[in-house]
Amino acid sequence: MAISTVMPLVERDLGDLWLYGWTFSAFFIGDLLGIVVGGRSADRVHPIVPLLIGLGIFTVGLVVGGLAPTMPVLILGRFLQGIGAGVGPAVAYVCVARGFPPEDRPRVFAIMSTAWVVPSLVAPLVASAVAETVGWRWVFLGLVPVTVLAAGLAAVSIRGVSGDPAEVHEALPLTRVAMLVVGCTALLAGLSAGSPIAAVGGVACGLGLGLPALGRLLPAGAARAEPGLPAAVLIRGVLTFAFFSASVYVSLAMTTVRNTSTFVAGAALAIGSLTWTVGAWIQARRYAPWGPARLERLAGVVLVAGNLLMPLALFDAVPVVVWFVATAVAGLGMGLGYAPLSSVALAGAEPGREGEASSSLQLNDVLGIALGTGVGGAIVGLGDRLGADLLTPLAGLFALSTLAAAVVACLAGRLTAETSEGHSGVSGARSAAVPSNRS
Repeated sequence: MAISTVMPLVERDLGDLWLYGWTFSAFFIGDLLGIVVGGRSADRVHPIVPLLIGLGIFTVGLVVGGLAPTMPVLILGRFLQGIGAGVGPAVAYVCVARGFPPEDRPRVFAIMSTAWVVPSLVAPLVASAVAETVGWRWVFLGLVPVTVLAAGLAAVSIRGVSGDPAEVHEALPLTRVAMLVVGCTALLAGLSAGSPIAAVGGVACGLGLGLPALGRLLPAGAARAEPGLPAAVLIRGVLTFAFFSASVYVSLAMTTVRNTSTFVAGAALAIGSLTWTVGAWIQARRYAPWGPARLERLAGVVLVAGNLLMPLALFDAVPVVVWFVATAVAGLGMGLGYAPLSSVALAGAEPGREGEASSSLQLNDVLGIALGTGVGGAIVGLGDRLGADLLTPLAGLFALSTLAAAVVACLAGRLTAETSEGHSGVSGARSAAVPSNRS
């Protein structure tokens, strides 16, 4: 949130506008690497080890970004930050799995969602004030002591978490991760390429390298949405695609098409953050009596409603307040649907392999975000090259987001089965959770 706010100032100082989008893409690519390596490492050693290493890499990335003399160096810093940011949540999910019984996990995930609210509301204002007073570099460097403090608190808090690596003897799948990272890089480069030949080549190369690697990193049956962990992993990717492919272009739509101020657009996005938290607490209370399938179906329907309002709100005849309603409804849908998938995935994890299940879930999570923003950028860029009014590609993009949300509602039934732990939403998950990654 903070970096997004100051990036226009960074570009004005360092130049290379054509690399602007890569400051975000590099973060997502690093995120993929951190998620897989961090989560699976937590199955092999005590979780505190990958967590502290990840936070250390994140800190180095902040320093590199804050001192960057050029845009390429800044992108390197963002890549390092992404690695550390990927390790953190993956290890946190392992700690949740080993530190809380299944019936308490929906509430834990609601608390984790709440932790996003204050940063999402405060970060843009603080970052803007810091950039205007002491310079944008201190938005990066000022986070170093905060990260060090967080590392210390985490180290104290998770010392008691089980560090038993169980029977995991396989080596880390570094080759597959490398193929996935290179494939995603090529795919995102292709989606943003101005030349049709470069676009087709990049997308083809990305899919050729990335899809086989992804298939080996995700649980067996994920592509077919088999009940339990595989379905949760697939739905998470579709859910994040449906939400972020629309939300990241809300500010552009409001300021460019509807001519509102950035403050008004930011307020609309902030409303979505608040309702996401509301939805997270609703699912925490209703998870046990309703089960994950009913919650996920409701989430998909609510997200469809929110995304459907966005193309309507592009027209001048529609009051601007509809944007606030749209982001609020979409955020509520995400809150209802995001956390239940985490509970299902942890319930379906083989004992001692919680990190593997966590990394699979979050891997698809980040891929959904990266592909959502990449496809959105490609649609907007294509419209610009064809000379179309911005309203047209944005309307098409919001329609695609709505379709993805409808897919979430349709797939929700794959989370219906129960285990002896109650409404975990897993069918035979203990035996089917991880064998795919051994083959």
